[in-house]
Amino acid sequence: MAVIFYDAAMSDNFAILDSQSTPLGELILRRRRLLSLDGLEVFEVKLGEAFLMSSLFHDVEVALADLGLAVLDAPALDVVVGGLGLGYTAVAALKHPAVRSLLVVEMLDAVIGWHKQGLVPLGATLTGDARCRFVQGDFFAMAGAPEQGFDPAQPGRRFHAVLLDIDHSPHDLLHPRNASFYQPDGLRRLAAHLHPGGVFAMWSDEPPDQGFLENLDQVFVNAQPHVVKFHNPLLDCDSSSTVYVACKAK
Repeated sequence: MAVIFYDAAMSDNFAILDSQSTPLGELILRRRRLLSLDGLEVFEVKLGEAFLMSSLFHDVEVALADLGLAVLDAPALDVVVGGLGLGYTAVAALKHPAVRSLLVVEMLDAVIGWHKQGLVPLGATLTGDARCRFVQGDFFAMAGAPEQGFDPAQPGRRFHAVLLDIDHSPHDLLHPRNASFYQPDGLRRLAAHLHPGGVFAMWSDEPPDQGFLENLDQVFVNAQPHVVKFHNPLLDCDSSSTVYVACKAK
């Protein structure tokens, strides 16, 4: 159950909606109003002292779904999203009419709970769409086991797209054990979950990395980095992230 921390002096402009201990550290969901932006309501997620995500910046999460799915031409798509977060990638994927099913893999049960309890703005959209299903589990462990796969109800099931937004980059990891995923052998195991011609797309908070592109090229065809720019209204400047898109051979 989520715990709402209430302070009468701060309730209108700041609230910690949930705080839970996890294997990765203390996970905090908070809401605040930015008076400098006309009282805009912003939801933020912290893991320990690090900021994981904010509803103020979600252009790249949306671009991850749009860029990844744009290269597919199948009439009905089965999609995996690795990392639920605040739900922007998942909602963007569901806006594509060809998406027939969406499986969202999230390691932290607390994050799934935020959506089911309506603590985050997009929760009702995801829980109310029959195409969307949450799976609590370790994306990287599932990616490394093609015989089991991402769907506990259908072991070995293949998908048309896997959209990943968990680690900050191939080198800035939430846990050291994730490192092997970004090497050619790890990417080959991930590719086994895709139909021929399927797509792997991934967010990174760093500029395009030539070493990682070379790893992608050993497994996929036509791997491309897309630099996505977005405006930071707090600093009044532009920032950018990278979305990698790679296709499995047909």
